[in-house]
Amino acid sequence: MTDHQTDVLIIGSGAAGLSLALHLPESLNITLLSKGTISAGATSWAQGGIAAVLKNGEAIERHIQDTIEAGANLPKPEVVRFVIKQARKQIQWLESLSMPFSRTEKGDLHLTREGGHSERRVVHAADQTGKALSDTLINAVYARPNITVKTHHLAIDLVTTQRLGADDNRCIGAYVLDRNTDRVFPIQARFVVLATGGAAKVYLYTSNPDGSTGDGIAMAWRAGCRVANMEFIQFHPTCLYEPRAKSFLISEAVRGEGGKLVLENGQQFMHNYDPRGELAPRDIVARAIDSEMKRLGLDCVYLDISHKPRDFIIKHFPTIYERCLEFGYDMTREPLPVVPAAHYTCGGIVVDTRGRTDIDCLYAIGETSHTGLHGANRLASNSLLECLVFGHAAAMDIIARAEDPRIEHVPIPPWDDSLVSDPDEAVVVTHNWDELRRAMWDYVGIVRTTKRLQRARHRI
Repeated sequence: MTDHQTDVLIIGSGAAGLSLALHLPESLNITLLSKGTISAGATSWAQGGIAAVLKNGEAIERHIQDTIEAGANLPKPEVVRFVIKQARKQIQWLESLSMPFSRTEKGDLHLTREGGHSERRVVHAADQTGKALSDTLINAVYARPNITVKTHHLAIDLVTTQRLGADDNRCIGAYVLDRNTDRVFPIQARFVVLATGGAAKVYLYTSNPDGSTGDGIAMAWRAGCRVANMEFIQFHPTCLYEPRAKSFLISEAVRGEGGKLVLENGQQFMHNYDPRGELAPRDIVARAIDSEMKRLGLDCVYLDISHKPRDFIIKHFPTIYERCLEFGYDMTREPLPVVPAAHYTCGGIVVDTRGRTDIDCLYAIGETSHTGLHGANRLASNSLLECLVFGHAAAMDIIARAEDPRIEHVPIPPWDDSLVSDPDEAVVVTHNWDELRRAMWDYVGIVRTTKRLQRARHRI
């Protein structure tokens, strides 16, 4: 096969795309694209962990119920059950890849608790689970000779047979921009997987990396896929209020281990909004903080865990501790200034439990998809679990279809540069992007009104 022809094209290099690649057999040629470095996606930024019940029984039912309640009773129960029942299997798979999970003195997996969870069930690697997971999967991918990784390659658009004039609608590849050479070229593929992450960078303040711009969702929409629940953007309640930190996340596990949300005078306020206090689901905590900031005209509130022993804090949150110190905050001695920020896209491309979209041979997995797991608000640490479960599910479906002779390569016309219009000056694009993000933050933020939404629609 040439560089521009592959069995499976995976667009995105986070937990979803990497795990899918690893579940496919070495008999299939796989091309994996990353718009930046292979670790530049949101997975590496995840701190908390992976929600996973490690024993069968009532604990699974409680995880299911917590997920449905956190999502405002909008998650699909059958999807929630499908995902949660596979959690233990996925953790065991990661252990087989030598994932460095945190453990107790007895050697068992250490479990922490986060907002919306009724008990401890979050498996983690200190406070940088995402980085540990990303590194583990990347190392395994680079050890596989059948996987070609193309970094700094940006998917521009999907190619379907329908767009080429056929009666059916099968995805046959994509046009890709090589950012190293500024050249656009087609990649033919028998199967295409969108693992492109969310769209939270459309907001002015976000916990996401710069690449979370919703590209995959937009490509699927243009190709004819259904998109659902895009209004449900989750705002993480506690990002460090520090411009130099570029919205550095303070893990939910800090509250799970006893951290309290307070005003500048030390007064707690979460009990006024929900009896679960700091351990209420993220949407409730974010709205409470937003309400206090508006009520009192504050720039931020504070997250205080300084009442815990210094050694305890540094052991459980080494990365957060060191990062905050860089900006002059010692979380072992003082509260941290925090504000909510756009965090997670609960909606996305509509898929079934195999990751299949409305277009044949096109799959969507991870944050870019709408599986029905999250409803109006994602339960903490269910996101990495969803990536792993649907990465495996989509891989199994591709394996089952890989020998079908009807799914063959179809030639794709070369990219025609003559049809590309001249861009605006770069400064205009930059200003438009900034204005869009400010409009989304001001009018389509944590609390919305009809008037604000109408203003946003007009400005956009």
